[in-house]
Amino acid sequence: MKRKFQAQLRILLSFLLLLCLSWFLILNTPPTLAQENTVNYTLSDLRYRDFANQDLHGTSFAGAEMQGANFRGANLSGTILTKGTFLQADLSDANLSEAFADRVIFNQANLTNAIFTDAMLVSSRFFDAKISGADFSGAIIDPYQVKLMCDRAEGTNPVTGVSTRESLECP
Repeated sequence: MKRKFQAQLRILLSFLLLLCLSWFLILNTPPTLAQENTVNYTLSDLRYRDFANQDLHGTSFAGAEMQGANFRGANLSGTILTKGTFLQADLSDANLSEAFADRVIFNQANLTNAIFTDAMLVSSRFFDAKISGADFSGAIIDPYQVKLMCDRAEGTNPVTGVSTRESLECP
């Protein structure tokens, strides 16, 4: 009987110790703060809007219509652009590193000197986009789109120092 009581006491003390440690960790973990100054543009009509030189890091533009919009020099790193439309938009000198940009239309967009390092660009379209000096290092792009872009790839990105052809791994 004494051994059974001691075993139950050990289990109870172990449970209390675990509970105390859990509370200690919870109380001493800094809170995660939402990113300040971000706006959710999901499914918005942003045609011809001016976002030049703005810090839009981490913002969502999923499904947004951005035809002819001006994003020249904007920080779009870490943004969500899924199913967005940048038809004829100006993204020159923009930072789109680590952007989640699957199924995005960049047709006829100005991507001169844009940075797409480590971006997810699966099923995105770049027909007739200006890509001189753009850096696609580490980006995931459909092979067909890479082939089409390699036909017109030229220039070196002034920020990263990487040539467009090298970043696309053109032959």
